[in-house]
Amino acid sequence: MLFNTLAYAQFFAVAFALSWLLSRVPRLRVLFLLGASYFFYAHWDLRFLPLIWVSSTADWLLARAIAHARSEYRKKFWLAFTVVMNLGVLGFFKYWNFGVEAAADLCQALGWAVPRASLEVALPVGISFFTFESMSYVIDVYRSELEPHKSYLEYLTFVAFFPHLVAGPIVRPKDLLPQLAARPRFVPEAASEGLFLIALGLGKKIVIGDTLAVNLVDRVFDAPGMFSALETYAAVLGYALQIYCDFSGYTDIAIGSALLLGVRFPVNFDSPYKARSVTDFWRRWHISLSTWLRDYLYIPLGGNRKGRVRTYLNLLATMVLGGLWHGASWTFVAWGTLHGMALAGHKFLTERVRLPSHPVLHLLGVAFTFHFVCACWIFFRAPTFTAAAQVFRRLTSLTTHHPNLPATVLLPLGAGLLLHFTPDRLVTALRARFIHLPGVAQGLLLYLCLLLFRHMAQVEEVPFVYFQF
Repeated sequence: MLFNTLAYAQFFAVAFALSWLLSRVPRLRVLFLLGASYFFYAHWDLRFLPLIWVSSTADWLLARAIAHARSEYRKKFWLAFTVVMNLGVLGFFKYWNFGVEAAADLCQALGWAVPRASLEVALPVGISFFTFESMSYVIDVYRSELEPHKSYLEYLTFVAFFPHLVAGPIVRPKDLLPQLAARPRFVPEAASEGLFLIALGLGKKIVIGDTLAVNLVDRVFDAPGMFSALETYAAVLGYALQIYCDFSGYTDIAIGSALLLGVRFPVNFDSPYKARSVTDFWRRWHISLSTWLRDYLYIPLGGNRKGRVRTYLNLLATMVLGGLWHGASWTFVAWGTLHGMALAGHKFLTERVRLPSHPVLHLLGVAFTFHFVCACWIFFRAPTFTAAAQVFRRLTSLTTHHPNLPATVLLPLGAGLLLHFTPDRLVTALRARFIHLPGVAQGLLLYLCLLLFRHMAQVEEVPFVYFQF
């Protein structure tokens, strides 16, 4: 049930109305939200509904076992069981064939003939997100940062809550569980903010992301040899905008939907292409994932507490695993490796060189970081290293003919860049202005936006990029 479809609008209208009708009885409201969330997930594939329920139930029970364990050994045992169980399920569905193929390739390189036993394993949508969320709850209980939650029903709802279920943001239990336990209060300003964010997210997705994907990005990455260097460069920029508008647009709709239900999610994007360094980029891009990797992977590996060399290796390992989290492909590993090396290199330089603060240096840093990130996106988008190499080869051809860059492509490309590099204060002021408009004016503006989105929508449905993760 995609956020940019009429089916979701109809589903959400019912969920919104009934959840507030039940708001005087919080337990019934939570039960309804759980049922609505399971219906939302089952709408994709009913067969995988037991997976999310069993995974959530197991983690809820394991957290209680850890809290009531009488020895440190027992706590560590249950924690290890949790990690192995969650990563085992995630690994089976997401990495089985990748691991089998990699092992077979290694054996073949060593001269050993082995059969290739691949399986047709369907990837449950959103498994990477709800696995990380549920696992973090158990880890927080082990660290004594969180008490085991008393309500089984509220915990199931925390994991399955439909606005963040499929593609995040990765919401921490300490942020969402108290909101589900409390009696909700309808705040008109928060609801107006939610409507603004939903409209903004749909605009990013439909007007910019989908238009660039269909008319430029997919065409160039499917057959890079047919396009000039200028057209290929435009496609690389287009993909950077597509994945940002697509994913941040999804996040805007998720946050807006939650606000309309009386729940606030944390911010997940902060104009990442304005970053002046790779380190700054990862403070702004997919913040819920980058902070999760920091708190549950980088710091447990030792963080920056075990010397400089170990710090660089920890950064590299974290980003390699972060790349692998996105998918079972060596191109994702390469993408993560490049970012890990860049993070380690930036930390190495900043420890030795202190650059003065100057507007020109800031602009150069933003331009360099943006183009480095765009170059890495080529590996992220290309299905194979061969395809990525073809894109780089076309970029170095220095050809400039551009019959495939009509106004229908250049306008959304320019609009995407302009939207992203617009000062944050202007977007904040626009949101505040919308929130304080009369309800009739808000409705009229939203209706005009919907007409625009309908006009700009592609003939074929364009899935959200992060649904595959």
